[in-house]
Amino acid sequence: MAEKVSLEDLPDLLTVKEVAEVLRVSPLTIKRWGKRGKLPAIRINSRGDRRYKKEAVLWLLGITQKTT
Repeated sequence: MAEKVSLEDLPDLLTVKEVAEVLRVSPLTIKRWGKRGKLPAIRINSRGDRRYKKEAVLWLLGITQKTT
């Protein structure tokens, strides 16, 4: 059985797989959303791996974090 993902425990930058698990969609959907601008990706390292800001994922879920 899959482990439940806690929003509080998520790192500030999430992988495609982590975002897919949180939003309960496939990793391919996350990549498509990135191309459409629905969920902007940050490219890291020479391979161009995608990372997504936790705030953007929470915003998609309708959750806004308080920023101080």
